[in-house]
Amino acid sequence: MAKEPTHPCRAERPTSPAASPSDDDARHLEPVAIPRYTRRLTDKILIAFHGACDQREFDIAERLLQVLEMMFERPRVPDDRRRNTENLVSAHVRLWELRHPDGGDH
Repeated sequence: MAKEPTHPCRAERPTSPAASPSDDDARHLEPVAIPRYTRRLTDKILIAFHGACDQREFDIAERLLQVLEMMFERPRVPDDRRRNTENLVSAHVRLWELRHPDGGDH
C-alpha cells in the first residue's frame, strides 16, 4: 500500500510520546495539524525588523519599517481592533538609537 504524501502544513510525530523515530519507526508516524497562520502579518514583519536590527542590517530594517508604515496607513477593517501604533513608534526609536549610539550629539 502506498503512503499518502504529507501536507506541507502538517508535521509528523511518533505515535508514542516516549518513542523517538528511527528508520524502522518511520512507518508508525502520524500527521499532526500545525496552525497555518499563528501571527498577523504586521507581527511577522515587526519580528523580521528586530531580527535585522539584531544583525545590524539597518538598511533592511528601514525597508521593513516602510512596509509597516504602509500597512498602518491602509484603512482599517472593522474587526481589526489590535492595531497598535506604539509598536511602530518603538521600532523607529530603536532604529534611530542603533544608528546614533552617541545620542545624535556631535
